[in-house]
Amino acid sequence: MYAVIETGGKQYKVEKGDTLSVELLDIAIGKVLKFKDLLNGAEVTAKVESHGKGKKINIFTYKPKKNIRKRQGHRQPFTMLKIEGIK
Repeated sequence: MYAVIETGGKQYKVEKGDTLSVELLDIAIGKVLKFKDLLNGAEVTAKVESHGKGKKINIFTYKPKKNIRKRQGHRQPFTMLKIEGIK
């Protein structure tokens, strides 16, 4: 059985036992979250496993013939969730 949940402005298809990386949530590690299934109204429980930062991406912009160059990096913060049950 699967469910579709929404968090951080995105929708995720999840099953029991899945590990999911979502937008950073301001919740302590070990806490349990409850989401509502968008398809049939079931309740999905997920446990916060960890917080972290994603792989670094480099943004390089330049303007030709003007000697303008700009380098910028970004690491997106995330929260890892473990889906514990769908009821």
